Amino acid sequence: MTLDEIDLKLLQAVQTNNRLTSDELAELANLSPTACQRRMKRLRATGVIEGDVSIVSPKAVGRPFSMLVLVSLERERADIIDRFKAAIRATAEVMTGFYVTGDADFVLVVTARDMEDYEQFTRRFFYENADIKSFKTIVVMDRVKAGFSLPIEL
Repeated sequence: MTLDEIDLKLLQAVQTNNRLTSDELAELANLSPTACQRRMKRLRATGVIEGDVSIVSPKAVGRPFSMLVLVSLERERADIIDRFKAAIRATAEVMTGFYVTGDADFVLVVTARDMEDYEQFTRRFFYENADIKSFKTIVVMDRVKAGFSLPIEL
């Protein structure tokens, strides 16, 4: 799908604030509200916009601990990789998962209530999975920036 300058303006705006009204988007894009609604609907339908999310404070919901976890699998076989991807998607504590190149096969962002909670997670998610060769945990001391905004050049 080819994105024009108006699409890029809309994407830039909703990345920063996904609660803008059609009237506010129309003003930014110099279009009618109806035309903006049609474009936004198309951007969602084609997968350019993957969802509308809010960034929630981990402390506010009792999950102040975040860890980056580097995971290495026993073997790099398609069925093992697919099985681990499915486990990531099905596990609420895994906030984000990346299939990567380099020293690890996956990098996960994991949330926990405390270190005891994280230990229970590791026992259930890593130690009970025979496909996992090893994992390394990096504890986050401070979340400096959180978001999904991409730089969009107009």
